[in-house]
Amino acid sequence: MGLPLVIINPESGGGTTREEWPSIASDLRTHFGAFNCVFTRRSGEGTDLAAEAARKGTKLIIACGGDGTISEVANGILASGKDAELGILPSGTGGDFRKTVEIPTRSRDAARILREGVTRLIDVGRVTFTKKDGENDARYFLGVASFGMSADVIERVKEGGPQWLPANAPKWLRGRLSFGVSMLQTAVQSSAVRVVVQLDDTHERHLTVANLCIANARFFGGGMKIAPEAKLADGQFDVITIGDLGPLKILANAPRLYLGAHLGMHEVRHEVARKIVARPAVRDAEIILEMDGELPGRLPATFQVVPQALRIRCPAGDGWRTET
Repeated sequence: MGLPLVIINPESGGGTTREEWPSIASDLRTHFGAFNCVFTRRSGEGTDLAAEAARKGTKLIIACGGDGTISEVANGILASGKDAELGILPSGTGGDFRKTVEIPTRSRDAARILREGVTRLIDVGRVTFTKKDGENDARYFLGVASFGMSADVIERVKEGGPQWLPANAPKWLRGRLSFGVSMLQTAVQSSAVRVVVQLDDTHERHLTVANLCIANARFFGGGMKIAPEAKLADGQFDVITIGDLGPLKILANAPRLYLGAHLGMHEVRHEVARKIVARPAVRDAEIILEMDGELPGRLPATFQVVPQALRIRCPAGDGWRTET
């Protein structure tokens, strides 16, 4: 069985995880116990490392990093077909999925949950989509998959943050400002996308949307409570469709989106479904797909919920939102 394995992404949080790892490791040893660890060296390696560890019999695999790292480790566990459990040790900025699971940011508190918490089964999303080279692919997501404005924001962030920041600005500050500035730029410059969407066995619908989210968890986009009613173990997605608001209305309603108070807006539609099929309404239009903060490909895509597919270490208590 062996010791639990911690998979660390040293580049998460703009590189702050590398700098803070000695302190995180000390907290983990003190408040959790002994462990093995390994650092990722490239994007996607967390998936390979987690799958290998699960196949070798490791029962608890802990992701140290942000949403992308957590998603990679979860994909590895799921791909292995083994009954390994996911643990979360947050690091860096953001942390949308850990907010839904109610994992605290301080490493000593997260370590105590890894030691004293309970194991729960959660749903995951499985997406088949089109890669940039035109080939089909499939992967899992834990939090939110989306397309529209959100994918444009992530693309801007990955291309490089605001260049006017001083070179000696803290990496965590550069990351947060980069996301905020990219969101403002996208709201002003991007246009709505035209898509054809089918939920479960309903008829196809032609939609013009600023954004469409398929949510397993509640948060995405650096703390935006996009799906305030989402639950991790109810066997369905919350589908949030934001119509063509226009840039001024998007900016004016940004606080409502972050606080989760947007579901009552006329332009916002909230539905639940177990399967969603989406494709561009205009043939050959490129609509980028975002999943757990990554950009793996584009539409067309099919999203399916996989009920109770992943074991995860969570805080004890009745407050955790798995109720149906």
